[in-house]
Amino acid sequence: MKVIVPMAGRGSRLRPHTLTVPKPLVPVGGKPIVHRLVEDIAALCSEPIDEIGFVIGDFGPEIEAELIKVAEKLGAKGSIFYQDKPLGTAHAVLCAEKLLEGPVVVAFADTLFRANFKIDPEADGILWVKQIEDPSNFGVVKLNDKGEIIDFVEKPKDFVSDLAMIGIYYFKDGLALRDELNFLVENGIIKSGEYQLPDALRRLTEKGKRFKPGEVDEWLDCGNKEVTVITNQRVLEYDQEKGINMVDDSAKVLNSIIIPPCFIGKDVILENSVVGPHVSLGKGSMVTNSIIKNSILQQCSIIIDANLKDSMLGSHSKYKGLARDLSLSDYSIIS
Repeated sequence: MKVIVPMAGRGSRLRPHTLTVPKPLVPVGGKPIVHRLVEDIAALCSEPIDEIGFVIGDFGPEIEAELIKVAEKLGAKGSIFYQDKPLGTAHAVLCAEKLLEGPVVVAFADTLFRANFKIDPEADGILWVKQIEDPSNFGVVKLNDKGEIIDFVEKPKDFVSDLAMIGIYYFKDGLALRDELNFLVENGIIKSGEYQLPDALRRLTEKGKRFKPGEVDEWLDCGNKEVTVITNQRVLEYDQEKGINMVDDSAKVLNSIIIPPCFIGKDVILENSVVGPHVSLGKGSMVTNSIIKNSILQQCSIIIDANLKDSMLGSHSKYKGLARDLSLSDYSIIS
């Protein structure tokens, strides 16, 4: 099994938190989004993942090395592919063309999910979907009487289906997908200046491929600060349910209270503070004389005399002050 993870964009909607690190590497619950994503996919696979290909822009050697480590932690080979121009979802997948052979999972790295099903290796394909109340702002799938996907509709004005595609796909035959992606590019089949993956999917269904919907229990967005803080809540709850120890043994908790679930990273110092519930503190962070609820602090953040809620602070940021709903980038200082 191969996995392709397109993540070429840094994530403009999550700025300023993506100025120094691309969105898929922003941690939630102490772990990068993309790491959680590939772990969740591995849990659904009926066979081991041999290779994970990350499709990126110019992220630099340090980030590329970190992505390779993400794959290696799952026992897979990590490979880097480049999308130099934002030419759409189909083009992004095609950038990892050498992996399009045999069973393939394609997962766009800006979403997390919870699901309770296994990939059926005999199915031609599976599209992860979530039932939603208002499908008019999403790409949805249309089903036949057998529950098979027969069409893909982008932001339907009239009701077609309430099953929204969340951006994760399984293909039994990667070569067939590769051929259709190349067909789009070679024939200039473009919408809004981009090559769109659903156009390739439609051609596959027209040729007799039968895709099934894989409905997820929960779809967690990481598109902006507000929804990323909410996603952090949920993953902390999931990790707590699994019995994972989320407080590192090296953390120093001095006259302080931790209200779970919380992630407290390596070498964190808490002094005269109350933290939680739903707080993630990255390694090396320091919190003094403060109350923090429902927030994400990345590594080496310093918080003094503060009352924070629903906030997100980048690495190496420093804040000293009053109650506030904050969104600070890496290396910001407010005192």
